[in-house]
Amino acid sequence: MRQECLWATVERTSRFEEHALAQVPSPCYVIDEQAIEENCQILGRVQEQTGCKILMALKGFTVPELFPTIRRYLHGTCASGLYEARLGKEKFGKEVHVFAPAYDDHEFEELLQISDHIVFNSIGQWERLGQLVEANPRRISCGIRINPEYSEVAVDMWDPCARYSRFGVKADDLRSVPEGIEGLHFHALCQQNSDSLEKLIAVIEKKFGHHLSQVRWVNFGGGQLITAPNYDIDRLCRIISDFRAEHGVDVYMEPGEAVALNAGILLATVLDIVCNEIDIAILDISAWAHVQDVLTGSYKPNVIGGDEPRRYGHGYRLASRSCLSGDVIGDYSFEQPLHRGSRIMFPDMASYSVVSNNMFNGIPLPAIALLTKSNDIKIVRRPRYEDYESRLS
Repeated sequence: MRQECLWATVERTSRFEEHALAQVPSPCYVIDEQAIEENCQILGRVQEQTGCKILMALKGFTVPELFPTIRRYLHGTCASGLYEARLGKEKFGKEVHVFAPAYDDHEFEELLQISDHIVFNSIGQWERLGQLVEANPRRISCGIRINPEYSEVAVDMWDPCARYSRFGVKADDLRSVPEGIEGLHFHALCQQNSDSLEKLIAVIEKKFGHHLSQVRWVNFGGGQLITAPNYDIDRLCRIISDFRAEHGVDVYMEPGEAVALNAGILLATVLDIVCNEIDIAILDISAWAHVQDVLTGSYKPNVIGGDEPRRYGHGYRLASRSCLSGDVIGDYSFEQPLHRGSRIMFPDMASYSVVSNNMFNGIPLPAIALLTKSNDIKIVRRPRYEDYESRLS
C-alpha cells in the first residue's frame, strides 16, 4: 500500500489539467491510458533485459478495460484468492498465479481449474492440499512462501515481515523443500527502490540459499516502484540477472503499484463550505470509502493546484460527505478560494483506491473513465443504486 508519494510527473499531471473534464461525472477516477502503457513499456524492457517474468498484481490495479494494453507487455496476473484468479483467467487471459494466507476447501477446488501457479503459506497447507494438486489433470506449479524476517517498511500495517506476521515460513522452519514444491515466493517490500531489493536478496541467499538449487523458480514479490522517475532500473536488472545466473532459476516479480503509478486522478467536487474556526470544504467523496490509505496508513494525497497549509492564502480542510467524524482527507491551501462546485483533483489514484472502494453510508462508488491516447474521455463505469442494493441481504 501507499505511503507518502510526491513524485507525480509534470507531464502526466498536465494531461489532466489541459483536457476539458467538464464531461466527466463527479466523483470519478480518470485513468490515463497513455501513462499505463508507458509504465508497462518500462516493465517490458526489464523483462527483455533480464529474462524475468513480470505479473500484474490484481490487488493493486484492476480495470479490465485496460487489460488488452497491459497484457501486450506482462506475463500474466497474480491473485490473492478465487475471485481475482477468475478475473485474471477470464479477462486477462495469460498465466494465473495465486497466493493466499489460507485456502478454503471449496474455493481451492475451483482454483485448481484456473491456476497455473499456486503458492502455499505453510508446509501444513501443502501437506493437506498438495495431493489434490498432484491428482489434478491440469499441471500446476506449486511454491512455498518464505518469510525472510527482514524489512524496511515504515508502516507496520503494510509490513509483510513485521513481528508476528502470518505470512510465510521462516528459515528455521524450512528444513528442506518438500517434494512437489517447485518454487519459493517472498514479499517483504512496500514502495521501495532497488537498493532495498538488493539488501533483501542478500538476506534471502544467506537464510535460504541452500534451498535455491532445489527449485525451478523464485518469485520476488511486489513492493518495487519500478516505474517511478527515481527508481534505479539498471541496478534492478543487474540484481535479477545475477540471481538467475547464480542459481539457475526463473524469476517472477509482481509489482502491483508500478503498473498504474502516476496514471490516474480522483476527481471530486466541493458540495459545501462550512466554518468551525477553520474553513472546511465538504467533498462528494469519502476517504473511508474511496481513499482508505488516508485513514489507515498515514497517507496524505497531493492535490493538483493545492499545497500544504499556509503555502497559499486560502486554506481549507478537505472533508467527506459521510457521517464518520474522522472522515477527513487533510488540510491544504490554494491560490484561489474554493466555492461550491469547485473541482478538486487528487493525482496518483489509479492504484489501490479503485480496488479497495466500499459503499459505506450508501455513498456511491466513483465513476471510472479513461483518458485515451487520443485525448478523448471514455466513461467505462457509472455508479448505480443496484451496486449498493445487491451487496445487502
